[in-house]
Amino acid sequence: MAADYVEWLRREGRIVIVGASLAGLRAAETLRAEGFTGELTLIGDEPYEPYDRPPLSKSVLLGMASPHHTELPHRWEIDAKWRLGVAATGLDLTAKRVRLADGDEVEYDRLLIATGVRARPWLKPEEARLDGVCLLRTREDAADLCRRLKAGPRRVFVIGAGFAGSEVASACREMNLPVTVAERAGAPLVGALGGVVGAVAADLQTENGVDLRTHVTVTALEGDSAGRVRAVHLSDESVVEADVVVVSLGSLRNTEWLEGSGLGAGPRGVACDAGCRAFDFRGIVTDDVFVAGDVARSPHALFGYQFLSLEHWGNAVAQAETAAHNMICHGAERRPHLWMPAFWSSMFGVNIKSVGVPPMGEQLMVTQGSLAERRFAAVYGYQDRIVAAVTFDNTRWLEFYQRQIERGAPFPVEYPTMDRRPEGRQPVDARFPDPSLPTHGPMVTLSGYSPADQQLVFHPARH
Repeated sequence: MAADYVEWLRREGRIVIVGASLAGLRAAETLRAEGFTGELTLIGDEPYEPYDRPPLSKSVLLGMASPHHTELPHRWEIDAKWRLGVAATGLDLTAKRVRLADGDEVEYDRLLIATGVRARPWLKPEEARLDGVCLLRTREDAADLCRRLKAGPRRVFVIGAGFAGSEVASACREMNLPVTVAERAGAPLVGALGGVVGAVAADLQTENGVDLRTHVTVTALEGDSAGRVRAVHLSDESVVEADVVVVSLGSLRNTEWLEGSGLGAGPRGVACDAGCRAFDFRGIVTDDVFVAGDVARSPHALFGYQFLSLEHWGNAVAQAETAAHNMICHGAERRPHLWMPAFWSSMFGVNIKSVGVPPMGEQLMVTQGSLAERRFAAVYGYQDRIVAAVTFDNTRWLEFYQRQIERGAPFPVEYPTMDRRPEGRQPVDARFPDPSLPTHGPMVTLSGYSPADQQLVFHPARH
């Protein structure tokens, strides 16, 4: 009887996907491609079918693409019910129902949570509502910011020098717009790549005309009598006049709708096992709720089974495909999600790519090229092995280092190279900030046990 039920679930049944973006779409396509013929429903809070987000901070801002024409291509006919423009507001695990903002409920036999992240807003709501204060996450955000940049503002002010904030600054300079960037750490990209590489990024920004302010925080946004932003006040008591302010303070995982559900969900995401099955608040794995994409926290065998939260395009696709496969197959046929973390960005004419988990690294070695020339490959080490690599305009080495990470190659790097300069002969401190302090823009978050965690509080399901 149990085998018949599993086979029925595999071929028929009802699958609901909450989150109609990249991970949700790729999961739906995988379900159909692998033979699921049952009822499939996709729920999304935005009124659009899935679209591509990375171009929003790159080609869209430069006018090379329209924010309204970045739809993701459908690789497979999914024959789904689309519930767009209505957010999920609750989950009843016992009754297997998803509650929606319009009061409706959707029943499921298996559920995939792929609700992703949203941009972290400015912390003072009254200032965040000033005309000219912008976020950059959605299609509407990109259209609004693109319109404001084309209007030729006197100055753009970017709060946060992570990847997204730095890409916005790069686009502004390419458009010949004055731009100031404020970062509370000592350099751009430190949360993602550490202080050594961050210093290179800082030089890159200042030499391209960015007014870079580090070791400062924004204390207030000042508006005029018409409700338009006019100036930014900083913790060093300086004031910068600006009529466009881009808030780039990282992201928040969309888990609030799961409060009281009994799942292991919180600000760091939804915890799941290597097969993408969600944990409940007691740490017991569920067998009918799965997680994929930016909202997931999953253990990775290559990195000490640390729980990783990955805000990566490639990870969203790979994890969605794994989750979908595991939702409709027998236990012995399930497979783990072991995608190698990878990220890329382009700013100020430089192509930046990384593999592995740089924030896990304690030390760094430049193995090819030179930091001063901004054309290099650098390797991160942790507990005597390679855990990550980053390249600036040196992509050809990345696949090699990925293989080194996968095989647990030793660190410091032992092999000689033809173009290593004196700066790369010895490892140095990678200079990541204190993990207990917030930083802008880490693209891989180590969200397992941290000495900063003082206690663990369980919140049981509400009935």
